Amino acid sequence: QVQLVESGGGLVRAGGSLRLSCAASGSFFSINVMGWYRQAPGKQRELVASITNTGFRNYASSVKGRFTISRGNAENTVLLQMNSLKPEDTAVYYCNYRNSEIGDYWGQGTQVTVSS
Repeated sequence: QVQLVESGGGLVRAGGSLRLSCAASGSFFSINVMGWYRQAPGKQRELVASITNTGFRNYASSVKGRFTISRGNAENTVLLQMNSLKPEDTAVYYCNYRNSEIGDYWGQGTQVTVSS
């Protein structure tokens, strides 16, 4: 089992910044992918960014150049720095942990609201 605890969501004006963090605990594997997904009302959950344990990053085209994903100093933590936020970034953001042996785990979600 893997538990994910997210923090850092909130309300910000367009053009502002927020940083999300996620810490994984429990029985996890060193080979993994951690990432952030988001789901806006009435829309499907979509990948925002992901990072492997070796540091390979993947971004949605809509956030490239504005968001940066990184691994934290503590093992199995992941950060999402979000700059130049837009109203269309408003969504519930979910942390994800993935390993081919044990599958997917999700955090509880954190609300990000960007006002225009």
